[in-house]
Amino acid sequence: MATTSVNWRHPALLLILMLLPSTVPAATQRPVVGWVEKILLEPDGIPLKAKLDTGARTSSLQADRIELFTRDNKKWVRFHMQLEDANGKKHELTVERPRVRRVRIKEHEGEYDRRPVVEMSFCIGNERHSTEFTLVDRSRFIYPVLLGRRFLEGFAAVDASQTFTRKPYCPTSTPLSVPSTNQDQP
Repeated sequence: MATTSVNWRHPALLLILMLLPSTVPAATQRPVVGWVEKILLEPDGIPLKAKLDTGARTSSLQADRIELFTRDNKKWVRFHMQLEDANGKKHELTVERPRVRRVRIKEHEGEYDRRPVVEMSFCIGNERHSTEFTLVDRSRFIYPVLLGRRFLEGFAAVDASQTFTRKPYCPTSTPLSVPSTNQDQP
């Protein structure tokens, strides 16, 4: 008899839960962005198209001629960037950044690649952000920047049906936004 009473109550409980208003607090709701957005890569403010990829854990950035070196007993990376910006203009830069770490990335072919990681700042919408990027030759890809889950989970939800929802604009006085992330999650 107890089993019968549980069976008829379960659908009723489900219906009641479905009719209740959303209990998600407004503070935890994140803005929605498209799967491709324009960013401004700092410090030069180069406008680039970035793919927002929920399938990638770490963000990546177009780089070639990657050199590891030591400066003041710390590990650094020097890399060259040949970029075509979102407006079709070509840019060539040589960038030096402290190496944050190295990561092992599984390639599509099933092989592994070890990549240096640097921290870079950029603007998306009217917010400045900083995140870790693996350095890799992305010249055969459409988008020179890929923003992965570590960045996205503290920033926004991605709507795969939208693109270019935010025009990047960050005056130099815009404070750096550091999204809260849970680095331990896969």
